[in-house]
Amino acid sequence: MADESRWYVVHTYSGYENKVAQDLMTTAENRQMLDLICDAKVPTETAIEEVFDKRGNKTGEKEVQHKLYPGYVFVKMVMNDNTWYIVRNTRGCTGFVGPDSKPEPLTEDEVAKMGVEVVTDLKVEYQVGDAVEITAGPMEGSVGTVEEIDIPARKVRVKITMFGRELPAELELHEVKLL
Repeated sequence: MADESRWYVVHTYSGYENKVAQDLMTTAENRQMLDLICDAKVPTETAIEEVFDKRGNKTGEKEVQHKLYPGYVFVKMVMNDNTWYIVRNTRGCTGFVGPDSKPEPLTEDEVAKMGVEVVTDLKVEYQVGDAVEITAGPMEGSVGTVEEIDIPARKVRVKITMFGRELPAELELHEVKLL
């Protein structure tokens, strides 16, 4: 039955995203419905922010988690009357995203683009140290060397020589091809 589950987007009060996701999973577990409500996620990204003292002097850096879609929770579930009722009556949830508030599942492309489900078995044709060409973006046509590949984040770091200097560039996996 879990193979019928699809990803849906639920609108929440701002700041309640993590609480809604946690409450949904707790309710599903308590009602033995984990086969119907499989997962609830709040996609985030890690950013590095500078830390300053009272005088304005930089004292260091810290990692901070930012929500990619504030006010929304992604729920993987089998849609039926019971699961709909549980989601709609979770505290902090205002409803499903879709036409006339009717739940509309995400397509496979949308799930991949939004980073809801991380694909770890993704294969790339290049590896660290390989010469590659950038195929998209402002540096299209530039050639560089792969420094790092991050499959879960779908990113690749490439070192490009430009204006007599080596510059790092972080790109999507599909924006680079092997030479």
